[in-house]
Amino acid sequence: MPRPIDGFIFDLDGTVYLGESALPNAVDAIATLRRLSKRVLFVSNKPLEPRENYARKLTKLGIPTEPDDVITSAFVLGYHLSHTEPNLSLYVVGEENLLNELRGHGLKVVNEFLDQSPLDVIQPHGVDAVVVAFDRTLDYRKLNTAYQALVSGARFFATNADKMCPMPGGGIPDAGGTIAALEHMTGRKVELLAGKPSKLIMTVALQRLGLPAERVMMVGDRLETDIFMGQQSGMQTAATMTGASTRADVARMTTPPTYVIENLGDLPGIVAQATQ
Repeated sequence: MPRPIDGFIFDLDGTVYLGESALPNAVDAIATLRRLSKRVLFVSNKPLEPRENYARKLTKLGIPTEPDDVITSAFVLGYHLSHTEPNLSLYVVGEENLLNELRGHGLKVVNEFLDQSPLDVIQPHGVDAVVVAFDRTLDYRKLNTAYQALVSGARFFATNADKMCPMPGGGIPDAGGTIAALEHMTGRKVELLAGKPSKLIMTVALQRLGLPAERVMMVGDRLETDIFMGQQSGMQTAATMTGASTRADVARMTTPPTYVIENLGDLPGIVAQATQ
């Protein structure tokens, strides 16, 4: 028998919107869930924008949202490190928003070693940990610096490990490739992953919702992150076919999601069924 659902955690890219457009039925479905007094939270692995920007974008698309209704991998990493490792000096393979987010939590982010050539063995003086993120400004200097810090013993953190980011017309390389390259070159493994599918981001999300996992549904388009994470946390899950995954992908899963939906428009019916 379906369990009642009091809260929903939504992935964004490929689930609620794609590019600058809301996906079919997303606006009306979320409005309906809110009218039914369901709590709603949005989670993104992308560390490219502050939470305020995601809230503004959702509101512009017709889904009124406050910054506190959004959790990003950058926010979770900054929040976690500020409470557990506040004195580390971080070298960040990431974009400006991530640097600002980490500094906003009181963390120290080291500058690029511009006095050293990126073609030589860079000496990453004072770096305690490397943070790898989705970075569209990735270059050889960043890769070389991160490599040298890691082989010198720096700790290894990441915001997210997505292989690609869905975009209109396809996708673009995400942080997963950078992480894989550094792991391959150094023989090291990421020790802390802040974003999906880590338990860390779900712990923060459930705290924000104020609900137990068994009363929450995770909704997303990625089986290896959104759905896996929801399952690991004890949530019901709904995989939407509007992004990175297909029904053929679902058919290959050992443990399939609770529901497979065409788009978010199917959710109000699932809620109604669960309350019967």
